[in-house]
Amino acid sequence: MNFWETITGSDLTRDYKAFEARAAALPADHRAAWDQIKGHLFHYSDFTGRNLMPIFDGVLGLLEETAADGQDIHEVLGDDIPGFCAALAGETGGRSFRDRWREQLNRNVAKKLGRLGG
Repeated sequence: MNFWETITGSDLTRDYKAFEARAAALPADHRAAWDQIKGHLFHYSDFTGRNLMPIFDGVLGLLEETAADGQDIHEVLGDDIPGFCAALAGETGGRSFRDRWREQLNRNVAKKLGRLGG
């Protein structure tokens, strides 16, 4: 990865397109699970999404292997895809960027209210 790719994010676009091409070869139920997983994992993304690329690669590899083995998607992931994604992103209850922003907003509001009341 060179400086230009880092700045523009073109490497992320290329990787994401490659993931989508791999996902297109999956059976329908595995593709549906892939779409749900992507939606839930983006909540744990940093500003660029760069931190999710290795996770996406691992999840897609898991889906490809289970599809090749003929396993049902519910055998692999269960019914709790949000919980599965939380476990992948760290720990269940792991902090996301929304949690950090919420805490920062609460601190800022508390400071403002403290100044107004004093």
